Amino acid sequence: MLFIFDWDGTLCDSLERIIVSAQRAAGDFQLPVPASTEVRSIVGLGLVEAMRSLFPAVNEEQHQSLAECYRQHFLNLGEELPSALYPGVLDTLEKLRSENHRFAIATGKSRIGLDSVLKEVGLENYFDASRCADETQSKPHPQMLYELLQELDHRAEDALMVGDTDFDLIMAQAAGVRAIGVSYGAHPLERLQKCNPHLIVERFSNIRDHF
Repeated sequence: MLFIFDWDGTLCDSLERIIVSAQRAAGDFQLPVPASTEVRSIVGLGLVEAMRSLFPAVNEEQHQSLAECYRQHFLNLGEELPSALYPGVLDTLEKLRSENHRFAIATGKSRIGLDSVLKEVGLENYFDASRCADETQSKPHPQMLYELLQELDHRAEDALMVGDTDFDLIMAQAAGVRAIGVSYGAHPLERLQKCNPHLIVERFSNIRDHF
């Protein structure tokens, strides 16, 4: 089985760092600072798409600048708000790996952002493949799943997408991949349930109860 994981809010407890980065970027541009709930609602989108959603009144050039400002804040917050895996993630991944499952990441992060946090948590060589939003279409478009399936030579029916947002679940459905939602991340349970995923778990380790 190929397990394709979202990163922020699914494997990595980085939501506070994302919220602070977005709020500081808004402050730098003297824009209204978004509430934490607003920022959580766009987690999973590519950076520029997220800035468009958070700051619809500014132009495209400013969206690009906001995205770069956010990226720098996120990278600079490594010591103040270090990234950490959610409880049970590493143990669960190790057990799944021992059963010869393969792993990939499909994330709204930029490549530089993903590579940075993978190094922070010591998993830079752990996954078989990954796709970031600055390399292909942003979620919920299914392109990054198509590319991962092709690269790793897996059929859609032999893959599972695990994520904490409806962007992940909608993307999986569009690609013909079964989806697992995790209820501890960015989007509330009710928002995940509307997507009718194959399964919703309260803890990452619960995945092992089903696969």
